[in-house]
Amino acid sequence: MIVEHLSLVDFRNYATAELSLHRGPNVLVGRNGQGKTNLAEAVVFLATLGSHRVSSDAPMVRDGQESAFIRARLSHGERRVLVEVQVNRQGSNKARINGSPSKPNELPRYAHVVLFAPEDLQIVRGDPSARRRFMDQLLIQRIPRISAVLADYDRVLKQRNALLKSARARGIRGEGLSTLDVWDDKLVALGSEIITVRQRLAADLQQPVADAYEAIAGADHRPQLEWALSVGGGDPEEDEDGGSAGEDAPSLSGLGDQQRIAELFRASLAAKRSNEIDRGLTLTGPHRDDLVLRVRDLPVKGYASHGESWSVALALRLASAELLRSESPAGDPVLILDDVFAELDADRRQRLAALTAGYEQVVVTAAVEEDIPEVLHAHVVRISAGTISDEREAADE
Repeated sequence: MIVEHLSLVDFRNYATAELSLHRGPNVLVGRNGQGKTNLAEAVVFLATLGSHRVSSDAPMVRDGQESAFIRARLSHGERRVLVEVQVNRQGSNKARINGSPSKPNELPRYAHVVLFAPEDLQIVRGDPSARRRFMDQLLIQRIPRISAVLADYDRVLKQRNALLKSARARGIRGEGLSTLDVWDDKLVALGSEIITVRQRLAADLQQPVADAYEAIAGADHRPQLEWALSVGGGDPEEDEDGGSAGEDAPSLSGLGDQQRIAELFRASLAAKRSNEIDRGLTLTGPHRDDLVLRVRDLPVKGYASHGESWSVALALRLASAELLRSESPAGDPVLILDDVFAELDADRRQRLAALTAGYEQVVVTAAVEEDIPEVLHAHVVRISAGTISDEREAADE
């Protein structure tokens, strides 16, 4: 897949923006704060329906406006697709595909993008929410309908939490909470599906992550991925060490057994109900799970060095790209390396550049042009205060 052209209206610092991109490497150069990452963020939004920088859509809409617009012309071989999304400060977003109204969750069927960014270090070092978001955004590209399942789960979760808080405030317990059973049914149905596809994704990423880690780090530290599941009895969201993956949680040998997970989920809800009413909070489900990452049989969080942590983060992204590349009839995903090279030592810069240069389209952003390895240094676009200057177009005039 290739992004041939990107158009923005009222997105971040851009009143309007037009950016032409080419097959192979594209370099966006500009000082920090000029709008390079905003361009990358817009492309990523089309593929994941979210931002890697903020958890809500409102910050992406330019100050004083109610909506932002992202339009992109995509090339899938000989086929061209025009995708558009209206990002609203309030209310639901809207989308169009080839000019016809569509649901936003249809966009990831056409746009496949893998983003490398400085924020990726938080995937391995940050809170469980960062790892859940990483996996869910990849799931949305791999199985686009999952975006609706995730949205429905969040809606049910909020309604169930509101009921728990109301029960706590009114002192209602036992039989007086029969309405909670209805929400439990919905939560279990949606949540068990999310847990199942997350586990399958972790298993499918295992070998690609190991291969990518060795290629980046030049060492085999046996990276491992495993979900710590709250339905197994613990609470990975609150455990400092990320939970005890594998001890109480369903093992990976039970992959695809959604019914088994649903039974565990329902039992966990029953066991924690009293505590949930006391706290006014749903304490079990995929919203409290954690993806435990290990190297050298030790948790990355708390034990890995800075270099090892970066190698794991990059390996997760490279493995994502390889997985999408192997499964998608649309060809390679677009790789976006957003200000990553400034964070890496010289050896990892060269290794990452060599591993990504062969993709159909790569977009690199950098504040310092010299940070970009020669193999990726091709079509150069300069960004200054929201103004885009294409060196190739200027040379052709």
